[in-house]
Amino acid sequence: MPIKDIVSNPHSPWMDGTGPEADIVISSRVRVARNLAGLPFPHMLNQIRAEEVIRAVQAAINGREFRQKVGHMELIRMKDLTPVERQVLVEKHLISPDLLESYEHKAVAISADEVLSVMINEEDHLRLQCLLPGFQLQRAWELVSRLDDGLEATLDYAFDEKLGYLTACPTNVGTGLRASVMLHLPGLVLVDQVKSVLGTITKFGLTVRGLYGEGTEAKGNLFQVSNQITLGQTEEDIMANLVSVTRQLLAQERAAREALYRERKDQLEDRVGRAYGLLKHARMMTSEEAIRLLSDLRLGIDLGIIKNIPAPLVIELMVLTRPAFLVKVVGKELSPVERDVYRAQLIRKKLSAAQQT
Repeated sequence: MPIKDIVSNPHSPWMDGTGPEADIVISSRVRVARNLAGLPFPHMLNQIRAEEVIRAVQAAINGREFRQKVGHMELIRMKDLTPVERQVLVEKHLISPDLLESYEHKAVAISADEVLSVMINEEDHLRLQCLLPGFQLQRAWELVSRLDDGLEATLDYAFDEKLGYLTACPTNVGTGLRASVMLHLPGLVLVDQVKSVLGTITKFGLTVRGLYGEGTEAKGNLFQVSNQITLGQTEEDIMANLVSVTRQLLAQERAAREALYRERKDQLEDRVGRAYGLLKHARMMTSEEAIRLLSDLRLGIDLGIIKNIPAPLVIELMVLTRPAFLVKVVGKELSPVERDVYRAQLIRKKLSAAQQT
């Protein structure tokens, strides 16, 4: 799928809900940071050298060996996308918010299935990413490793025998690997345990962020858990640690949900029912209200309280009702009030269609 079509489609494979443990683990992501030897880091690049990086990546992904190993990827410069299209890529988690800053000499390459992407001239020359549905960290690592090998066949990476891969941020030096899982943890939030549970994982070298990464809030009871340090650890150590901690979080979230359903069934069903009713009938809805209600609806679906709405639709609606996507769908700039009206309208329409299938 061409990138211009990707920004018009609210769905991405990571929203499918088809992966293991998909009732709690929404997605698994692996990123690696790489830089080209002999070039300054992006924050020190002039326009000519920045364009040199883009051309080098374009040549690499166009090579026959790369396409045989990885497949087709389309590269597009950020300046060739509209502001709304750039924001849509962020809302779909295909690029980071950092790629939007001073974007004139930045680019992204994306596979047709949206599983693989390469951010160019972000914090590092290259940020390679794989994003999959459910708990598939190992598979994501395998795919991003294949992408890494495909690029390294023609690109000369900045590498030190002692330190490993050299990166702009010292915390990424070594493997350059950042692995993360996006978790839906409404049970732990409702039993008031989420702060204590997530607070302890920092002892394991992990960090917790919001829906869109560093510096963002955990809206909709969605949390990103990722490794914090790459230097001095192997890729296998990083992945094993994150997998182990995630499995513990899965057990704790399931225990919290079971306790809620056993001890507060009426309150839980009332909360889910009210969320469903508002989503089906409200005429105006803010972004924050929508994601909160959609989180409650998703919990109701996972617990079998709501039976006629597919779980993946809820995650798709969380993306589709973000401001940039609403503008893309409507085809014009919207005032805050207009956004709230269209958001509610879109949710009603999607839920109604789901009930009829």
